[in-house]
Amino acid sequence: MAEAGPTRSSRRLRRDAASFPGNLHLVMVLRPTGFFQRTFTDIGFRFSQEDFLLKLPVVMLSSVSDLLTYIDEKQLTPEFGGTLEYCHSEWVIFRTAIESFALTVKDIAQMLQSFGTELAETELPDDVYSIERILALRTEKYCQLKEDIMTVTKEGNMLLSSLEEPNSNKPSLEEHHERPGDWETVNRLLAQLHEMETAFDGFWEKHQLKMEQYLQLWKFEQSFQEVKNAIEFLMDRQANLPDTGDSVSQVKERLKDLGSLDDMAQELIGKAQVMILHGHQLAASHHYALNLICQQCNELRHLSDVVSDELKRKQARLQKTLELHNRLQQALQCCDEGAYLLANQQMDKCQSKEGAQKALQDVEKFLESSSPYLNFDPQTLHYDFESILTSELKSQIHSCQIKLENVRSMFENRQACFKKLLDKHVRPVQLVAPRPENPPRSKSPLFSPKHGVDFNSSLKFSFDLSLPGKKTSRKSQSSRKIEVMHDYQEKRNSLHSFISDSEDNLDTLKGHVINELIETERVYVEELFTVLTGYRAEIDNPEMIVLMPAVLRNRKDILFGNMPEIYDFHNK
Repeated sequence: MAEAGPTRSSRRLRRDAASFPGNLHLVMVLRPTGFFQRTFTDIGFRFSQEDFLLKLPVVMLSSVSDLLTYIDEKQLTPEFGGTLEYCHSEWVIFRTAIESFALTVKDIAQMLQSFGTELAETELPDDVYSIERILALRTEKYCQLKEDIMTVTKEGNMLLSSLEEPNSNKPSLEEHHERPGDWETVNRLLAQLHEMETAFDGFWEKHQLKMEQYLQLWKFEQSFQEVKNAIEFLMDRQANLPDTGDSVSQVKERLKDLGSLDDMAQELIGKAQVMILHGHQLAASHHYALNLICQQCNELRHLSDVVSDELKRKQARLQKTLELHNRLQQALQCCDEGAYLLANQQMDKCQSKEGAQKALQDVEKFLESSSPYLNFDPQTLHYDFESILTSELKSQIHSCQIKLENVRSMFENRQACFKKLLDKHVRPVQLVAPRPENPPRSKSPLFSPKHGVDFNSSLKFSFDLSLPGKKTSRKSQSSRKIEVMHDYQEKRNSLHSFISDSEDNLDTLKGHVINELIETERVYVEELFTVLTGYRAEIDNPEMIVLMPAVLRNRKDILFGNMPEIYDFHNK
């Protein structure tokens, strides 16, 4: 509908038709009331009809009343005879606000689309600090977009409420008349904005959860690598630590080092258990990398079990090796104590019955107390410690066994010697009764004071002897002696009484003395032989070198002097 006048032309109609929001079906032209204006209008439409490209039917109306035949008065403004309240300036304001709101909603949609594309296509970094920084920036941008959406929504609601305001000039039902087209437009835009906000919130929640899980995964993997590397480094250290040793001190030192590694292992295992618990919590929260986290937890658990088992196994072997060394050390100490006991027995005091008896008791007491060490079974020892035996340990066991056998042999020889001395003291001396009726005879020069026989001195033999572990005497080396004496004092007293009572028994006494001298010489030769075979000959035995102090090695001639020549002389 248009009002024809001198200032309106067909070109303005075309311009209005191009900018009209709806589709045109009919054009009604209200002619001016003046003659000239009406004439000019008819001529203008006649000459410009071909140029008028609307291609629509045109109805020429002579008056406003003719307009009411085509349009209801409720749809016409008062200036055209209708009752529709219409303010063109108000319509322009609302229309401008609606179009501005529509453009704002479109901009918001583009911003959300651009932000979503950025979140989806941007490649995430591979370090924790950068991930945290990106997450913080994206969160800040999300909050800014949310504020913009809330602001636009608030503007739309205000515009929508303005379109719903009643007209205070009309107290009738027309007060609540709404502008259905504009209201629906604004309401539709608000609905679109709400849908975009809901979709954007859902997308952001998923993206934020993924980013947080990605950050959690990086932190978990970083801690996992640290603990794993520490455990592997500890395993390398314990692998380089031997599980055996050649001495007690060496084994104790390795046990100490192993104890330090075990303390470190316990601390790392504790960290690994905390990480495994954290991994289970991530898995329970439906983490997207569930399989990877479970795999790494299982790997940590396996490494913890391996390093714990290896440390326990190595500690058990070292403890068993220490036990073997202690037993060997006790056995060797027992050998040294036995050798020291034998070396410190004063043989001159052992010639009497009481001295021999006491020395024999000391030997037997020592053998009884040292029986667990002196009588150990090598086969049993090999069986008990088979799992830890090395070539060096086997060599040490063999050397200990040889030393124990030698010490046992020395004790057996010493026992036999003491028992032989005790048997001699037990054998009684047969006395010959005197015959006083025989006339006294002069004493034989053999028993005169000049040629008197000192039984103590004649039956006292000295020879050099030095044993490992024996205390050094204050005397010079040339004066060191072990004196083998036989107590014949009682026999000498008895013999003198017999001589004084009767000189008739002189021949008997001479024979008796000669027999005693021969017996003493035999015992002396036997003792010399025992010393030469049990001590001097053993110095050259390679297996006995370990029992001998270094200061006595290769000094056989100094220790025993001319004892072999003395033995050869008396043995003839």
